Amino acid sequence: MSVKVATNPQQFPGSMRFFHWLIAAMVLTMLGIGVAMVASLADYHRLVSIHRPLGILVLILVVIRFVKRQFSTMPPFPATMSSQERFIAHESEILLYTLLFVQPLVGLGMLSAARYPIVLYGGLHLFPILPHSVMLYAALRTAHTILAYLLFLTFIAHFSAVLFHTLVLRDRLFSRMAPWRVPAR
Repeated sequence: MSVKVATNPQQFPGSMRFFHWLIAAMVLTMLGIGVAMVASLADYHRLVSIHRPLGILVLILVVIRFVKRQFSTMPPFPATMSSQERFIAHESEILLYTLLFVQPLVGLGMLSAARYPIVLYGGLHLFPILPHSVMLYAALRTAHTILAYLLFLTFIAHFSAVLFHTLVLRDRLFSRMAPWRVPAR
C-alpha cells in the first residue's frame, strides 16, 4: 500500500526548504566566524579550522540545491508583488546563488595561492587549485573580503524584503519557504 502525500503548490518542496534553511544557518555562521576572525586574533587558527571546511560544505550544498532547483516546481509569487518586485526577487536569487558559489571558490583559490594546507577534516586535504603566487593571494584575499560584504548586504536585502512582506503586507510570502508544512489555501 502506498500513501501519496499531497503537496502544497503554494510552497517549495520540502527538500528545497531544508537546503534553504541549512545553507542559511551555515552562511550566517560563516559570516559570524569571519567577523570574529577580524575582531580577535586569539582564536584565529581555531576559527579558520572551522571556516575552511564549512565553506567547502556550503559550496557542495549550493551546487546540490541549484541542481535540485532546476528540476523543482516553484510556487507562484503572491499577487501583491508587482512585476518589478518579481524581477528584483528573481535577480537577487541569481546574485545569492552566484555569491554562494563564487565566494568559497575564491577562498579556496586564495588558500591555494598562499600554499596554505586546505584541511577538510583530520588528514583529509584538498589539492591546490591555483599556483603559488603572493600577488594572486593578495588579489583573491581582497576579492574574498569584498564578496563577503556583498553577500552580507544581499542577505540583509533578502531578509528585509521577507520581513516587509510578512509583517507589513501579510501576503504569506514567507509561507512559500517556511521550514514547516503550511496548509494549502
